[in-house]
Amino acid sequence: MDRENSNIVSKTGKQKMLYEAKLEDVQFAAAEADHDDLEALGRSQEADKRQLNKIIKKM
Repeated sequence: MDRENSNIVSKTGKQKMLYEAKLEDVQFAAAEADHDDLEALGRSQEADKRQLNKIIKKM
């Protein structure tokens, strides 16, 4: 099987993808954030924790 053409992502590849996603150029101005923005930020942080836990458990 040709690994380069495979759709299966390795554990290292998954970690790299998560790390790279964290480096996206997104600006957040806390002073201009409303209640919905702050809720979304909290949900995003919790989702990141869950995703990281899944990656760690699969190792």
